[in-house]
Amino acid sequence: MNTSLNAERRTLDLSAAACSVCDILVIGGGVTGAGVALDAASRGLSVVLIEAHDLAFGTSRWSSKLIHGGLRYLAQGDVGLAYESAVERGIIMTRTAPHLTRALPQLIPLYSGSSPALALTGLRAGDILRRLARTPSSLLPRPRRIPAAEALALAPGLRRAGLRGGLLSYDGQLVDDARFVVALARTAAGYGARILTRVKALSVDGSGAVVLDSLSGTSFDIRARRVINATGVWAGQLEPSVRLRPSLGSHIVVAGSASTALTVPVPGARNRFVLVLPQLDGRVYIGLTDEPVSGPLPDVPVVPSADIDFLLSIASSVLERPLSHVDVLGSYAGLRPLLDAPGSSSDISRRHAVLTSPSGVITIVGGKFTTYRRMASDAVDATNLTATSARTKNIPLVGAASRTALGQIPAPARLIAKYGTEAVKVAALDPSPLHPSLTVGEVTWALEHEGALDASDILERRTRIALIPTEAEPLTQLVNALV
Repeated sequence: MNTSLNAERRTLDLSAAACSVCDILVIGGGVTGAGVALDAASRGLSVVLIEAHDLAFGTSRWSSKLIHGGLRYLAQGDVGLAYESAVERGIIMTRTAPHLTRALPQLIPLYSGSSPALALTGLRAGDILRRLARTPSSLLPRPRRIPAAEALALAPGLRRAGLRGGLLSYDGQLVDDARFVVALARTAAGYGARILTRVKALSVDGSGAVVLDSLSGTSFDIRARRVINATGVWAGQLEPSVRLRPSLGSHIVVAGSASTALTVPVPGARNRFVLVLPQLDGRVYIGLTDEPVSGPLPDVPVVPSADIDFLLSIASSVLERPLSHVDVLGSYAGLRPLLDAPGSSSDISRRHAVLTSPSGVITIVGGKFTTYRRMASDAVDATNLTATSARTKNIPLVGAASRTALGQIPAPARLIAKYGTEAVKVAALDPSPLHPSLTVGEVTWALEHEGALDASDILERRTRIALIPTEAEPLTQLVNALV
């Protein structure tokens, strides 16, 4: 099984895609599109996936890096979606991608005047879902109330005045959402899917698309028995019958060495929180907002200054030392592909939908990162091309192994967290450091196996160094010299 993606394979697959009719043409290289490619290819269908930019270029790389158990949906009364999320979280963390996930302790600080009863009830209800989904408590321990001393031990930066303790729970965290998408695409390639980045759909109908190879500047047809539009928030640009209400979710990046996340209630809002999320690389992401967007949709959204102020203010409300703009090292924002519906964007259901247009194009929209596998399965089922059921809940992504096996790999922990079982091969390459999160060998691996074509692919998506522009700028020329 050849899971390597590189420039040579791209050239061969591009030529083959132009000369044959595939079963399914997938448009969009985010988590949903890559998930569709894996689902379809693993059922024996021939698949071509095209992406106008790079894998995980759009919304998929701008998430909070969480694999949610559906607690928010439970609070909204959507028990079915909450259960689906809990099940999918368990599948990802125990079967398909243990190497790219970890258990994240989350603390709701309790201060004088706060009433923990409702929040604790919600956490316990979420734990019932965890048990129903058969996710072991050894991986995601049960929630509990803790005293102030323990809360401070877990989160030393908490504001001490008035602290009464906290509510401690656990959820799933992605090591990196973009790397997860790359692993999905590579696994799909192992089943024969043709993964083509830098290929843009110019026009689409139910039998294929006219596409442009942006590297050569040539256009050609890709013919298919079915076409699946998995372009997320941009789905309406390919299929005008699809009506969406985009919502902007912003995060800021600060430095920090915490290991426990903070869940901070937004004053005056029901079931709305700001999350302070520690990362393995010594950064902390603070998010997120939920604001409606109108007008043309940018390829790369910019975080509004008002969102930065909001996130700093809410996070600082529970910190001993308030954060300011000086602490902000970087920021990012993603556009959610919410289905058009009455009400505010924060109240719109995160359920997904499979829509078939009069032209025959199948569009998959809505949903959440955690439930990508179910979205992909429903989209492939809608093609009616196979009677075989989805197999993906039992297909490990490249690099996957049990947590016990991962702990026995003879390679640096940083590499194991990124590459899983492939860490040994990466470690055997040139270890010369370019950055604390990047070696020459990792650049080579990204080019030869992970489909990276230039420095931006490596600095922005195979790693997340570019989230802090001052760190990425001096590396660009060094990395380009290796491409």
